[in-house]
Amino acid sequence: MKLNKHNSGLSESFFELPEKVIQFGTGVLLRGLPDYFINKANQQGIFNGRIVVVKSTDGGESAAFDRQDSLYTICERGFQQGNVHEKNIISSAISRVLSAKTQWESILECAKNPDLQIIISNTTEVGIQLVQDDIKQYPPVSFPGKVLAFLYERFKAFEGSKEHGMVVVPTELITDNGKKLEGIIFELAHLNALESEFIDWLESSVTFCNSLVDRIVPGKPNDTIKQAIEQELGYEDDLLIVSEVYRLWAIEGNQKVKNILSFQQVDEGVVIEPNIDLYRELKLRLLNGTHTLSCGLAFLSGFKTVKEAMANEAMSAFVSNLMLAELALGIPYKVDEKIAQRFGMQVLDRFRNPSLEHQWISITVQYTSKMKMRNVPTLLNYYQIFNCVPEYVALGFAAYLLFMKAEKEENGKFYGIFNGNEYLIQDDKAEYFYAKWQKLAVNDLVVSILADKNLWEADLTTIPQFTQKVQSFIQLMIQNGVKETLSSYLNKGELV
Repeated sequence: MKLNKHNSGLSESFFELPEKVIQFGTGVLLRGLPDYFINKANQQGIFNGRIVVVKSTDGGESAAFDRQDSLYTICERGFQQGNVHEKNIISSAISRVLSAKTQWESILECAKNPDLQIIISNTTEVGIQLVQDDIKQYPPVSFPGKVLAFLYERFKAFEGSKEHGMVVVPTELITDNGKKLEGIIFELAHLNALESEFIDWLESSVTFCNSLVDRIVPGKPNDTIKQAIEQELGYEDDLLIVSEVYRLWAIEGNQKVKNILSFQQVDEGVVIEPNIDLYRELKLRLLNGTHTLSCGLAFLSGFKTVKEAMANEAMSAFVSNLMLAELALGIPYKVDEKIAQRFGMQVLDRFRNPSLEHQWISITVQYTSKMKMRNVPTLLNYYQIFNCVPEYVALGFAAYLLFMKAEKEENGKFYGIFNGNEYLIQDDKAEYFYAKWQKLAVNDLVVSILADKNLWEADLTTIPQFTQKVQSFIQLMIQNGVKETLSSYLNKGELV
């Protein structure tokens, strides 16, 4: 029996709510985070609005939405304050899914709906880019082109009424996503020679908000887990998704934005503030930074997933100490220590989640750029504050250098070897590291790479003792093994 509105147990009133949101993207992050909040608010009689979803890509799950009356199950799995948490939620937030390719006229009709006030998107990071786009095409090629065409249709439908403006909240994982989308929209409007009255309306009546999303939503589980969940639920669900318990949607906005995004009232995971830099820094430095400084060490210690590493005493201790004793104290932003520690404890709960299969090898993708963006500022700030080397950072950095040791090149791809098995180094700097490892002895290699300002925008050899610590750790890893070096260091608290 497939999930549908007749067997969902939901009140018919949920299916009669007006459409208030147009959403570009059908992906699991949107369904597991923004749509989750909207559904929760509807159930409490707060927001009372549904979502029209625009699907821009071919194929996928459109038919499943039609079959299931756009209903789907969110299965929350994980830890909350150290306790196991499992909850299944049937979401009725989505009203319908429209194809940009075949139903563009219907999408533009939505612009004439006076109830519709919000645009949400997640088109991946490449979606927010300027393309020389003609908004008269059916549909325009780019995501910004589609948004501009929609806004222009709304402007015409309501004759430039300021009361019928919109709030636009992109969730793409780029800094200042709202501002960047806004800049592209204005440039496209000029490129399309749209009238000055429309440009004025865009400026006065459409609010673009930066936002930050943070929730791990792996999506559909494997067949074995899915069948077990469906047996428990008593129905089949082709749109079922699994998510962790933790959730955050931080949005830059004022009271007007709060009033329109009224669903923020029902969950502390929605934060609307004039500045969201604090939330960005906490996520970037503690969650992302810890991932980056741990992934090479964990992978080369033989752990495949984050949860597997967190079940190991030595690796779990490394992750905890790295995050709470070093990274949390070196965040290059004014953060109350209690807030940083509380956030860090939540992150550790998330890392231990037994329901999430987060592969370490996938975290190593673009390792170098992640290390530069996430961890180098923290390293420099930590030294400036404490005048000493953060040793867990040095250990994680040494493992990064060893992971980047490519043993062979094939068709422009570079491969390392661990336990006799090849692994692909997916990093723009893979060739650079291959050349360094081919030419230099280990200690010289460490100096050469740490001193490279083109990589780090800083000379990391100027941090006293950092070079020596990294050299010592990497030599020990080569001689004794990565896992053995980690265990020995944690047991004795010194290099041996």
